[in-house]
Amino acid sequence: MTIVVSQRFPRLARSAANWSTGLNRIGYQTAFYLQTLLNSGDALIRYRGETLRHMARMGLGTGALAIIGGAIGIVGFLTLSAGSLIAIQGYNSLSGVGIEALTGFLAAYFNGRVIVPTSAVIGLAATIGAGTTAQLGAMRINEEIDALEVMGIRTISYLASTRVVAGVIVVIPLYCVALVMSFAAAKFATTTVYGQASGVYDHYFRTFLNPVDIIYSVIQAVAMGLVVMLIHTYYGFTAAGGPAGVGEAVGRAVRASLVTVVFVTLLLSLAMYGRTGNFEFAG
Repeated sequence: MTIVVSQRFPRLARSAANWSTGLNRIGYQTAFYLQTLLNSGDALIRYRGETLRHMARMGLGTGALAIIGGAIGIVGFLTLSAGSLIAIQGYNSLSGVGIEALTGFLAAYFNGRVIVPTSAVIGLAATIGAGTTAQLGAMRINEEIDALEVMGIRTISYLASTRVVAGVIVVIPLYCVALVMSFAAAKFATTTVYGQASGVYDHYFRTFLNPVDIIYSVIQAVAMGLVVMLIHTYYGFTAAGGPAGVGEAVGRAVRASLVTVVFVTLLLSLAMYGRTGNFEFAG
């Protein structure tokens, strides 16, 4: 019966097969995520040395690119430029209507809520996430993961859970560095480049900087970091097709993580700030 349907309606059969393959892939991916999260305790207890090693490598880098080539240095420079752009665009736009004194408000409001957590997680995906996918993919095509399974090592705990836990822990200092760099860049560009008085900038900056927003943005960064690391470990763990397959897996992982980060940011922003935005205007 299936053969007859596929012969008479080839497009329908092909569409049904694609849908079935996609649903199976979603099921496998969800099962991998759940198993990775459930085995996080093993990463902290049984494989804590491996977790610490990944934390050091992810945050500071290794070899000749230590410190500068690590995620902290890259995210720091990324948010430095983002904070400077906030000051440049904000000051020029506000000065057109005579309220350039509110540049400190823009730096406090947008940096803490959107720019810093998103920039930190994008840097995490582009550096740590892509490297994780490439490492696990190389181990998969070289049959190193199969060798570990033969030796009786729980590969998801040892390879995936340790990297996910390390990435989630690293994203917190990563966020702190990004926050400091963005705030410092915005103040430097506003007060030094454009010549605004430091007292005026600090007044509006401190008035509109809500500490609760910083706590919310930390939660947002940790949640997005968890999603990014889960996606990249899955694509690396299931890579196939030789070196070309590893490169394809890295590209798919980066694309999926960046798209997912946008949806996570949207949902968490709605959940934490609500429809009103939790915004209080005072001056």
